[in-house]
Amino acid sequence: MTKKGKLIGIGVGPGDTELLTLKASKILKSVPVVFSPKSAKEKESIALSIVRPILEERKDYKRLMLVEPIFPMIEDKEELERIWDSASEMIAQYLNSGRDVAFITLGDPSIFSTYSYVQRRLIDRYEIETIPGITSFTACAATRNKALVEQNNILTVVPKIDDRLEEVLEYSDAVVLMKASRNTAELESTIEAKNRPKEIYSVQNCTRENEKVIEGFSNEKPYLTTTIIKFDD
Repeated sequence: MTKKGKLIGIGVGPGDTELLTLKASKILKSVPVVFSPKSAKEKESIALSIVRPILEERKDYKRLMLVEPIFPMIEDKEELERIWDSASEMIAQYLNSGRDVAFITLGDPSIFSTYSYVQRRLIDRYEIETIPGITSFTACAATRNKALVEQNNILTVVPKIDDRLEEVLEYSDAVVLMKASRNTAELESTIEAKNRPKEIYSVQNCTRENEKVIEGFSNEKPYLTTTIIKFDD
């Protein structure tokens, strides 16, 4: 019987290839299958663009199995479940053939990553290893050269604003707004009006060649935009 392969979730960091961990780089130089989801057929995966320099150094690059399924940015839960089921079974076919599969994902695999949905579906059937990566918000803090939190500060990471906003702002010392392109003018006004001393800054395309640091909220709001609010009291 063929020994099953191992699924390896790899966090590729925020954008700079040099921020890949040594372990991630080592695995990507030898793994036979790289699974790199993208949001649309005509778009290249950002995660793939980060690791491509590593992959192209491989002597067997032309024989590398690169799989690029479509993971559309939709909110239809039933359709998403179908997509995640299909992707998991696709990966399972490679694992059943004895090949290891690296699933690459932006930032860290444990933070708002589609990898987690595949991981959950396969964890009872296959060996799985997860390689952490640098998160967008820690990279943003490094770009700013300021700590996110100190001592007993509370850091809150928010993927989408809802009716919990007031409570989040009340009890957090620093707030990270992921996917800041979803910010509305009303949301920004609510935060700016909060009667607490604060610093607000946004980072677009952090650690990439077109990185841009903005005081306050970003008006342009490209996909890779993170906003950080630090309260001073």
